[in-house]
Amino acid sequence: MSETARSNRYHIGIFGRRNAGKSSLINAITGQDTSIVSSTAGTTTDTVWKNIELPGIGAAVLADTAGYDDCGPLGEMRVQRTRQSAARVDLAIILLDGQPQDIAPEREWGALFASLNTPIIYVMGKGDAPEAQSCCKEWESVLAKNVLCVSAKTREGIDELLASMAAIFSSGDNLDDITYSLAGKGDVVVLVMPQDAQAPHGRLIQPQVLTLRNLLDKHCLALCCTPEELPDMLGMLTTPPKLIITDSQVFADVQKLTPQGTALTSFSILMARHKGDVDAFRAGAQLLLNMPENGRILIAEACSHIPKNEDIGRVKLPRLLRKKFGENLKIDIVGGNDFPEDLTPYNLIIHCGACMFTRRHVLNRLRMAKAQGVPMTNYGIAIAALTGILGKVKI
Repeated sequence: MSETARSNRYHIGIFGRRNAGKSSLINAITGQDTSIVSSTAGTTTDTVWKNIELPGIGAAVLADTAGYDDCGPLGEMRVQRTRQSAARVDLAIILLDGQPQDIAPEREWGALFASLNTPIIYVMGKGDAPEAQSCCKEWESVLAKNVLCVSAKTREGIDELLASMAAIFSSGDNLDDITYSLAGKGDVVVLVMPQDAQAPHGRLIQPQVLTLRNLLDKHCLALCCTPEELPDMLGMLTTPPKLIITDSQVFADVQKLTPQGTALTSFSILMARHKGDVDAFRAGAQLLLNMPENGRILIAEACSHIPKNEDIGRVKLPRLLRKKFGENLKIDIVGGNDFPEDLTPYNLIIHCGACMFTRRHVLNRLRMAKAQGVPMTNYGIAIAALTGILGKVKI
């Protein structure tokens, strides 16, 4: 469990007002002193993420957020961080406290999660208090929602909360099969993996790791090589492989070597299906081909890193774009959680494979772009379109 990448865990966020007991609830769920607990409002100043294995759910991440009723210049920054966390979670637990009075914040955050299609569980905390049950009924009345009454102190209601969380995740989509119908048991699959300056020393990059593990789980015969070794690899096989999966940056070279009848795709395209909406990304790539010379593109990377020579997102992709559309093309690049609120200045967004993001995080970015009328695609599909082989690869 400890080795499961955070991007492949279910993200569960605890949201509520300051001093509502969010940190105490986190500690009750985990059975550990994960978050600092204090009666002082505003103790949690930034989101705290805790990896955990939860019954009925599996590998998960719990997010302890700053109160969404914080105020003042610094408080507004904390609330903004909480909003950023809201876009990342697969489930929101909204913690209620005391009798409902000014319920505008709860309505606002409930509407936010509804707009993101994020499931919500409303919880009445401090369930050991004498008035807890009556307050719970009042909240149910004003919100017209079911409210669970729990106590972090006595753990009363925690099992019911965990069961409700597990029920939500058990009804969700199963997108673990990264290679879906492209490969099955006994199929020979060749993975072409450049080990350039961007590949971490001694390790494979995350999309390669996820794809290789998926193929092994499906009992495929996975063969790995660099682009330079691909001709020798293919020459050693008595029959062509069922599938070749390549790094997007060597798409064109690998396509020339791909035997007839062998399917070709890229790690980034597989991640587009695994992490986002591949049909929307394909539509975005078609619009990319009609980009005006003075157009403006946003390149969004999920991970924050110090770029090296020949970085695909900061060097290779911009170079390919300017070669296609001219030097007047405007390109902005953001990394990590940085993502503009206003996307309207852009003609198109090109997102990375998002191996470091959850699927919901990517879909929320896609939803945000669509609401502003800005199409989005991803690295692999964009590169396939720019190199003229989009119609020759499996998506």
